[in-house]
Amino acid sequence: MNDRNNTIAGWVLGAGIVALGAGILTSELFHTERPEKMGYPIEGVVEDGAGGGAAEQPIEALLATADPANGEKVFAKCAACHSINQGGANGVGPNLYGIMGQPHGAKPGFGYSAALKGKSGNWDWTNMSEWLKSPRKYAEGTKMTFAGLSNGKDRADVIAYLNQQSASPLPMPAAPAAGQLPADAPGGPAAKGADTGASPVDTPASGAPSQDPAAQRQFETKSDMPAVEKK
Repeated sequence: MNDRNNTIAGWVLGAGIVALGAGILTSELFHTERPEKMGYPIEGVVEDGAGGGAAEQPIEALLATADPANGEKVFAKCAACHSINQGGANGVGPNLYGIMGQPHGAKPGFGYSAALKGKSGNWDWTNMSEWLKSPRKYAEGTKMTFAGLSNGKDRADVIAYLNQQSASPLPMPAAPAAGQLPADAPGGPAAKGADTGASPVDTPASGAPSQDPAAQRQFETKSDMPAVEKK
């Protein structure tokens, strides 16, 4: 009996040694280095702290070319919670007819959050743009769960559409001058290049004719004159 037990124990020990050796050999054959940077980049996603590209134009500039028809299509994302027809009922969110120019939390019969009722001022172009961009950042503690519209053109289109849904639409704002735009925004000074001031001028090489037209003509006249021999 002892011999049998010893034989079984030997086989078990031998199998363990073989398995260990096989594991070591396999790890050596298929050894891979840990990548310097884990994961794979996803197109269209910007990491926190990473640059976001050119600065966005002010909402007044975007409104100058806003398309209310496209705004109506984008507003379909909001229609599950908001009605916008005159006299429409409040739903999960308030009815939005005539909302532009009204104070925050002004729609009667709707239970606004304290965060939104506590906001001063009216729904002007800038406030509405910031609200649509990120409701939670605009009014921390709001009950609205919509993530927001990150695309500035979509926001401008929606605001233009909201403004039309009113008995007294607000006059559209004037587009800011190029000098009032962020330097790196589309249409801004840095983007327009030559409009920022004097264009770069190449320095003429030594001995080259002047770039001034009058001086150039004088230079050419003198060049055409025959040389005078000194006596």
